[in-house]
Amino acid sequence: MLTTLPDAGLARDLVRTLVDRRLVACGTVIDHVTSVYRWEGTIEEAEEAQVILKARRECWEALQAALTELHPYEVPEILALPVENGLPAYLAWVGTETDGKGCRG
Repeated sequence: MLTTLPDAGLARDLVRTLVDRRLVACGTVIDHVTSVYRWEGTIEEAEEAQVILKARRECWEALQAALTELHPYEVPEILALPVENGLPAYLAWVGTETDGKGCRG
């Protein structure tokens, strides 16, 4: 899953909360990305932190709800990106770490 936040500190706090809730196994924070977008009729540019979240497909609904609840943006970027393949041991670890009551399946 992919999202952006206003800064790396908020991004790290969000990832820690999601890991603690067992909705994601891991989140990678990439600081100092620039987003250019149109918002309410004006072209904007903002420095943000990009976050890549690793979770199982079954976590989508719970993860989307948590991100919507916790995210500071009015309309946050919340994108699910499919994983077509991966190292079996890594995928098993993601499954184990997100095998809590928050994710179904």
